Amino acid sequence: MPWIYLLLAGFLEVGWTFGLKYSEGFTKLVPSLITVVVLAASFMLFARAMRTFEIGVAYALFTGIGTVGTVIAGILILHEPADFWRLFFIALLVGGIVGLKLISNEKPAEAVAGAEALSQVSTEAAVAAPLYEQPEAAVSSDNRESEKVGS
Repeated sequence: MPWIYLLLAGFLEVGWTFGLKYSEGFTKLVPSLITVVVLAASFMLFARAMRTFEIGVAYALFTGIGTVGTVIAGILILHEPADFWRLFFIALLVGGIVGLKLISNEKPAEAVAGAEALSQVSTEAAVAAPLYEQPEAAVSSDNRESEKVGS
């Protein structure tokens, strides 16, 4: 299921990227609203996928799908140039993303367990730490000042 979330998030990235173009800098209402909705859906799906994948690999896959998809859609829909070098470097990008995934050695369960452990440590530290501590000298001088004012 995380792969589906990640793929959908990447495809939606293509959608909101096109939305940015058609919203003309958020000056057109309907394309702007559609862009924001698709953007939110893309990031929600990406966040769900991040629960399982390593952060670097997940982000590379997410942006890679979006980048490659946007270039291909630009070529097919907007008739942008499809010269040799553009296609060559897109192929390099895809190869790099696939390579990152192949060398990824962390299992999904380990990633989730690591994130949960980190979250637990952060929560315990936040609860144990006082919000603000005054130095002892400042506390005693403040008490003396209030005693003078009160007398």
